[in-house]
Amino acid sequence: MSPTHDTHDTHDTHDTHDTHDTTVTPDATDRSHGDDLLTFVTASPSPYHVVASAAQRLEKAGFEELRATDDWTNGAGGGRYVVRGGALIAWYVPEGAPPRTPFRIIGAHTDSPNLRVKPAPDTSSAGWRQVAVEIYGGVPLNTWLDRDLGISGRLTLRDGSTRLVRVDKPLLRVPQLAIHLDRTANEGLALDRQRHMAPLWGLGGTEPGALLRRIAEEADADFAEILGWDLMLHDIQPPGYLGADEEFIVSPRLDNQISVHAGVTALVAAATARPPAHIPVLAAFDHEEVGSGSESGAQGPLLERVLGRGVAARGGSAEDFNRALAGAFCVSADMSHAVHPNYAERHDPDHHPLPNAGPVIKVNVNQRYATDGTGVAAFAAACERADVPWQPFVSHNAMPCGTSIGPITAARLGVATVDVGVPGLSMHSARELCGARDPGLLARALTHFVTSG
Repeated sequence: MSPTHDTHDTHDTHDTHDTHDTTVTPDATDRSHGDDLLTFVTASPSPYHVVASAAQRLEKAGFEELRATDDWTNGAGGGRYVVRGGALIAWYVPEGAPPRTPFRIIGAHTDSPNLRVKPAPDTSSAGWRQVAVEIYGGVPLNTWLDRDLGISGRLTLRDGSTRLVRVDKPLLRVPQLAIHLDRTANEGLALDRQRHMAPLWGLGGTEPGALLRRIAEEADADFAEILGWDLMLHDIQPPGYLGADEEFIVSPRLDNQISVHAGVTALVAAATARPPAHIPVLAAFDHEEVGSGSESGAQGPLLERVLGRGVAARGGSAEDFNRALAGAFCVSADMSHAVHPNYAERHDPDHHPLPNAGPVIKVNVNQRYATDGTGVAAFAAACERADVPWQPFVSHNAMPCGTSIGPITAARLGVATVDVGVPGLSMHSARELCGARDPGLLARALTHFVTSG
């Protein structure tokens, strides 16, 4: 199917009546995929929970976990996955696949911008008990005001084991200053990241250990055994549908759980389809929102080492691994921008993606995205096979362009890469919006990318 195109006057950057002929109301299949996505997001308030949710689905499809410290010699065929903190690498080896079989990689990330608990979290001010937080990633701070917040993440115990924790109760809140005390609030709200973003959760002074004791109770853990933690806040309002015909999804963490969920869907489909001529891989990294520079991030060696060990486990050599990479292709899937009806002038006048018109292919000649003409053709061909529409995306020349794991993966592995994503609004906000049809369309396109061609 051809890319969709706007029907508006491309010289009028203030036009708010853009339409795409292919935009439709979601059907039953789209709704079923959307419902499953909302279930996935609800169960996954932190990167560690995203990994657990993905692993659970993979295991149900017959995938087995391999640990980095295990001997992989007997783990050559079938579906396998490796977990590293908030990252997961999963793959499926068809029976009889030679070690030089090329990879088809779906790349995504598990983290989302949010507020994270500081090492000494218990603080107070003016008679209120508060929690000290640090800002993770590019957060529109105002979207976290006046929301009922829970806490999630992991606890590390004295013996080195970890335990997931999720408090879905209205435990905390970052209250906005009343307009009576700031008459200029609607002229531009200025929030100080240190002074204005500490959530409250009670009355009284500082009580060292109070927050962690409460979290330990929720996790059924011994407070005395907790030596470390990675905790973060999340909006407890459930995701759902919006619009006259429920044609939109509104949810926290769509960036980038849409892509992780679609990648898991595609990988499971690859494991149950006819044997592909390549090895499908899902690489769901952590820390993309802060640059990917970690042991579980795309800049680290995790993916390269896992792929290399997989080749060696099937009796392959370094030459076989290099040949497998030379024939590899990666789709970096990450949330993208739909044209904003109230700020259309912030978008390129000839590139106005809309929800429910299919995934976008993202281009930036300065390599903020890794896409080139070859990548466009490869993903467009997958979309055609899946009967999925697609849309081109490029940023306004005067607007800074975001980035993804795409350029990092392309540079680290030396593999051809294309950046794609579902278009949406309110990216990085506490709650984001996308078309209810698009998550399913992305999953269909990714499935065809890893199972054919």
